[in-house]
Formats: sequence, structure tokens, C-alpha cells
Amino acid sequence: MQNLNKYSEEELVQLLQNKDKPAFVYLYDNYAPALNNIIYRMVEDVSLAEDILQEAFVKIWNNFASYDKSKGRLFTWMLNLTRNLTIDMMRSKGYKKQSKISGDEISVHNLQDHSISITKFDSLGIRKQLAHLKPDQRIIIDMAYFNGYTQDEIAKEIGIPLGTVKTRMRTAILELRKMLQHT
Repeated sequence: MQNLNKYSEEELVQLLQNKDKPAFVYLYDNYAPALNNIIYRMVEDVSLAEDILQEAFVKIWNNFASYDKSKGRLFTWMLNLTRNLTIDMMRSKGYKKQSKISGDEISVHNLQDHSISITKFDSLGIRKQLAHLKPDQRIIIDMAYFNGYTQDEIAKEIGIPLGTVKTRMRTAILELRKMLQHT
């Protein structure tokens, strides 16, 4: 159920620093879908993405005192925390082992339907190239192309000037183009 209260970012931060549970529910209701999309894009597993999302929000709640608004917007802090948690999970031995098992299952399935494997290969190939971008560029590309944000929305969400978003996006696209030409 969507929480109907509306908070400014400043009010929300103050309430969360005071461990206000309704504010946390509001935070979850309003930010979980965006964070879940980012996690899913990294792990490509619905169940694992949901588990990481839950763990991320526990970490956000327990570590909210470390949030410093002078270093960036709330969403940016949560995004970085969530991405780092996801990367840590992907580096873990358990994830690598499960990935190998899942990968073998996918390989068997793709032998049965070659058309699906071509689509997945293309998608995975581009995703792999995104990993080589600088983090600030990768976030912008991910928000724009995989989550449907406009450049203006990205600027507001991340808290950087629109011109910076445009420059980073153009640089990232040029980098991706170079990478894809060399593969």
C-alpha cells in the first residue's frame, strides 16, 4: 500500500535520522522500485534482486547516520550503497557458484531455442561493455536507457547540472561505440 504522506527530501532525511518508521515506509514505497530495477539489471535474477533490495533497505536503515547531505542527494547515496551491496554479492563465492549452475541451465535451454540465445547474447554483450564505463557514466546510461529517465530527470535525481549529465552521457556513448567496434 502506497504511503500517502509527502515529504521534502530535507524532511525525510530529518525523520530518518530520528528513526521514524512511517518515514522509512515512505522511503521504501517511493524508492524501492527504482533501486530494484538497478539491482535486477546487474544480476538479471528477480528473486536475487528482491533479496538484495531487502538487504539494501536494512543497511540503509541501520547506517542512515552515515548519510551526509553535503556529499550528495539521498537517492544517490542509496543508489551507491545498493550498487556496492550488489557488486559485493556478485563477487561472493555463493553467487559465482549459483551463476555457474544457472548458466549451465540457460545453455541447455538455448540449445533448444537458438533465436532466444541470439537476443540474449546481444543484450549481454552490451551489458558487459557497460561495466567498463566509469561509474558516473554507467549510472547515467543505466537510468536513461534501462529505466527511462530523461536527461532532466537524471540531473534532478542525481543532483548534478543538466550540462554535466549531457556531457557524461555523450562521453559514455562514444566510449561504448569504441568498445563495440573493437569486439
